[in-house]
Amino acid sequence: MRSMARFLLILSLVVWLGGITFFSFVVAPALFAMLPNPQVAGAAVRVTLVRLHVIGITCGVLFFLATFIIKLKNVKALRLLVGLMVLLTALSQFGVMPQMERIRDAVGGSIQALPPLDAGRAAFDRLHKLSVILEGATLVVGMVVVGLISRDPSD
Repeated sequence: MRSMARFLLILSLVVWLGGITFFSFVVAPALFAMLPNPQVAGAAVRVTLVRLHVIGITCGVLFFLATFIIKLKNVKALRLLVGLMVLLTALSQFGVMPQMERIRDAVGGSIQALPPLDAGRAAFDRLHKLSVILEGATLVVGMVVVGLISRDPSD
């Protein structure tokens, strides 16, 4: 049972961090480079990001549950850090993304078609930057978790 829990603990991190990395450095840039216009690419990114967030939150829950089965030296820190990752992901999914969607709906078209000084575009750009920061922070915190686990001789 403990070896299965350790496997789930590691797998949850691999899937979550790998997903963020693949999305950020491969999927999103490829969609914006290959699709016919930014609106279509943005819609595909939204769908993909929602699924990535669901995967991330699920992985966070699995990780957290696994920490109750195996003995880990830094278990409190690991739970706190993974909890932070879940919080950052939930903030992006349920806080930032709906605001971006409201702005997109209010504009009624392409955000990129708006003048650079337009208030709607400026608000959208700020939220997009926040979204990128949240994903990046989740990835960095996840790497700290990997580092802590790799140094843990327990179990």
